[in-house]
Amino acid sequence: MQSFIIFVIVLGFISPCLCTRLNVGTKGSNNSVMDNGAIGDGKSDDTQAFATTWSNVCKTGGILVIPEEKSFLVTKLHFSGPCPGKIHIQFDGQIVAPPKETWKSGESLISIENLKGLTIDGNGQGGADGDGSTWWQCNGCQRPGIFHFHNCQDLSVSNIKITNSPRNHISINKCSGATFSHIFIDSPQTSPNTDGIDISFSSNILIEDSNIKSGDDCIAINGGSSIINATRVTCGPGHGISVGSLGKVRADDQVSDVYVRNCTFIGTSNGGRIKTTPGGSGYAKRITFEDIILDNVKNPIIIDQRYNKYLELDTDVSISDVTYRGFDGTCEGNTAIDLDCSPDGCHNIILDQINIESNQPGKKLSVICNNAYGTATNTNPTVSCLLS
Repeated sequence: MQSFIIFVIVLGFISPCLCTRLNVGTKGSNNSVMDNGAIGDGKSDDTQAFATTWSNVCKTGGILVIPEEKSFLVTKLHFSGPCPGKIHIQFDGQIVAPPKETWKSGESLISIENLKGLTIDGNGQGGADGDGSTWWQCNGCQRPGIFHFHNCQDLSVSNIKITNSPRNHISINKCSGATFSHIFIDSPQTSPNTDGIDISFSSNILIEDSNIKSGDDCIAINGGSSIINATRVTCGPGHGISVGSLGKVRADDQVSDVYVRNCTFIGTSNGGRIKTTPGGSGYAKRITFEDIILDNVKNPIIIDQRYNKYLELDTDVSISDVTYRGFDGTCEGNTAIDLDCSPDGCHNIILDQINIESNQPGKKLSVICNNAYGTATNTNPTVSCLLS
């Protein structure tokens, strides 16, 4: 027994991850949903078992275990704090949503809010399936999402898989200091409004080493957000990584300090995009897309300040200090760079080290600039339409 304890302590120094899984140095204890009545056959309603387990963990801290090789049908999960101790959710099993006819969850299947220092870690296969195919053809339905994080601080989510959401897969709202790594999101290209990750009113958010396939934006960065980083994210199919749309709902939308680096877009409708709606106000500024690989992307670089082109209104969300640098790859459409700005203009747009070619050999790609001010260096195709 003594030799085993020494062995565990040594391994704990070598591998913090292993230490966590063995619950060495973690306040509280392991709390498995199976110990609180969960069946895990994918058919029985295990909602109450999850609620009981969460209640126990929240009181003392510790680890909530969703065991692997089990599938848990739930109708609504609400993990809410504050909780006095730090909590780790070991998300190795699968949560499945009920079909549309028996859905009881409201706007999201799994709501996580008012928590500090929460860690969610899986084995790469654990996660959730939203049974979205029962929703996607219902045009008038208010389709729900899967994960909703609200008012969380120092959040870490890693190694989980989310598939077939009726709407967005992950929404992040009013959170500060969150890391999402090794997230795998997979919904068909034809699934409507199935954003991978939506961010709003949040700061210091990092999304890294993830793969997102969806029917809408892979990542959408909305109003009230700042210091947002996405790195080593593979996107596609989907609508690209977008700032906005801004000005559509709120009178004053503000986004700043967005850094998208070392990302790959495969068969997406857009690459790096900023979209704003006439009539709004606020700004999108200090936004960088850098070291981007393109594989058959329809609109690799796009600023659309007339996202709703049918609105003729006097005010606009201002766009400034935007850098596109180190783009390389192929374009499926006709236009490599499309900077469509309002009469007030987009200012300090930097294009540098751009090499975009058509996926059709010999085809020449076009560049569009409307009221765009900035500089272009080392670009293919050549950009001569920027205003100084």
